[in-house]
Amino acid sequence: MAKDYEQAVIKQLQEYRRIVARMKVLEKYPIGNGMSLNVVNEDDKLQELHRQLRGLPTYMYLTKREQQLESVAHAYLTRYPAGTRSQLASVPPSGADAEDEKLLRELRGKIEKVIEARAGHLDDFEAAIERISELQDLEQQKQYIEHTLKVFEEYKPQYARLLWLQYIEDKPIDDVVSELRIVRRTFGRWRSKALEEYGKLIGMS
Repeated sequence: MAKDYEQAVIKQLQEYRRIVARMKVLEKYPIGNGMSLNVVNEDDKLQELHRQLRGLPTYMYLTKREQQLESVAHAYLTRYPAGTRSQLASVPPSGADAEDEKLLRELRGKIEKVIEARAGHLDDFEAAIERISELQDLEQQKQYIEHTLKVFEEYKPQYARLLWLQYIEDKPIDDVVSELRIVRRTFGRWRSKALEEYGKLIGMS
């Protein structure tokens, strides 16, 4: 019976294919006007303008009301993503008091207008935001697994390759053995060591 950490490692690696599949489904999620999530551009000229303005004091280019919105954004946003759809997902639904909640609603409204201007009317913002958030979380999980395997490859290339072929590409053992140019006995030994080393790398063993 596999050790607990081996089962945990296998589960994480096998999850990669489900993550990728779910992301593909979410990217085609309809948001109205014949559009889907993946057409809401993450990067545009507004972002470049914002980067240029960052070097100036905000009072030089923001109205008093806009400065209030900026202040509440700094207070409640834990991160500052680049694209408008990511920004919308980052705005919390509630604030500490009525005035903050009013400002947060206004902030969400302004971001929504930018998205509507690009993609047309969205059928259901809340549903879209939930899926955007899920898509972001899945992307982070996907990148984590890819990064970990890349780091693993730097010092244990044969083990990393074995895990990639068997669990990420979901290839049969015979195909993995053939690509690695090893025999089944060696495969069994490498696989056990690969799971152990990967488990150590992510703190599971």
